[in-house]
Amino acid sequence: MLKKLFSGLSKKSDNSILEYYTTDLHSHLIPGIDDGVQTLEESIDIISSLKELGFKKLITTPHIMAHRFPNTKEIILNGLQKVNEELQKQNIDIEIEAAAEYYYDENFFNLIEKEDLLSFGKNYVLFELSYTQKPLGLEQTIFNLLSKGYKPILAHPERYSYLYSNPEKYEKIKNTGVRFQINLNSLIGFYGKKPQKAAQYLLENKMIDFVGSDTHSMRYYDSFKEAVYSKLAHEVFEKNKIKNSTL
Repeated sequence: MLKKLFSGLSKKSDNSILEYYTTDLHSHLIPGIDDGVQTLEESIDIISSLKELGFKKLITTPHIMAHRFPNTKEIILNGLQKVNEELQKQNIDIEIEAAAEYYYDENFFNLIEKEDLLSFGKNYVLFELSYTQKPLGLEQTIFNLLSKGYKPILAHPERYSYLYSNPEKYEKIKNTGVRFQINLNSLIGFYGKKPQKAAQYLLENKMIDFVGSDTHSMRYYDSFKEAVYSKLAHEVFEKNKIKNSTL
């Protein structure tokens, strides 16, 4: 069924993939609470641009990072309410929900134990790691998430240096039950050549479950828009069972 649905998609390199990819997972569109958008105006501008691009639904995911962005459920949901109120005021018809991008730290571990995580879809939880320091106890943490009924998604695995330097480690992590979400613009080199190569490795090895924009600003959006129209983006949907449409 999926093969039929995406048959010939890569040949249409002049068209976007948004007929199939209408829900974006992973962005930073609540103003002033992390390193994403800083004003409500900037938030609305980017959301409007994503709508014009063809998106029907956004799941925005502010950082929860104890040492840098000590956000809480309340901070995030209150910020989401302000964004939604402004969208309604401006008659911009797009669905936007909020979850979080949890940093792998003590606070995250405590929230897992309390079962107090902001999830989305079918109890998915998005989390990220340090880009340079290999995490301790990752398999146990994934097991803890699963045992609490959560479905963990690792954000942008292509960007972690200790993984892309040893790509065979991806399969080991994947086998723990975690899902992988790549940033689509990694495929066109937005984060550098090594993450680009890693994203292509994950694509070819059919290890991608979700894609996202990880939009922080209009500069990120511009790169993401370019990626949406790229040949490699088509190949992601041809070769992997992308689950964004289920969210």
